[in-house]
Amino acid sequence: MKESGRKQGAPSPCAACKLLRRRCAQDCVFAPYFPADDPQKFANVHKVFGASNVNKMLQELPVDQRGDAVSSMVYEANARVRDPVYGCVGAISSLQQQIDVLQTQLALAQAEVVHLRVRQTASMPNHGVGPGSPSSSGSPSSRLMGSQVKPNFDMDMVVDQSSLGESMWLC
Repeated sequence: MKESGRKQGAPSPCAACKLLRRRCAQDCVFAPYFPADDPQKFANVHKVFGASNVNKMLQELPVDQRGDAVSSMVYEANARVRDPVYGCVGAISSLQQQIDVLQTQLALAQAEVVHLRVRQTASMPNHGVGPGSPSSSGSPSSRLMGSQVKPNFDMDMVVDQSSLGESMWLC
């Protein structure tokens, strides 16, 4: 079985034992997760959680879950080092704000698409749009939305022909 953090022949202490200035035992709980070549990994975890608490947490977990637990502790410790007050919660909050902004932008874009599709549908011939409507201006976009173009959405839209002219000018 390969021992992480130790060289063949002479045992090299893992990053935890090196930082704690103790001899790294054969059954060291830290050795598989804190190799000697990455001392900062354990230094941050030790600074935030303390070696005794990390040792207790790892001892209480089944061996197959310890790697995930160490990954979580390292992530939280690194976040706490960057932001001592909020840690991971600050990162989560920042991401949540970004999600909120992006959802708002998406809703606006979707509303604009629906609006453009309504205008496209209203500008098609034989829909009762009068000569004063924006679709009869002769612009390139109105020529592109001619009779060959059909709406490519599966929504049943009811257009009130009497208020169409008024609502088009409000936009």
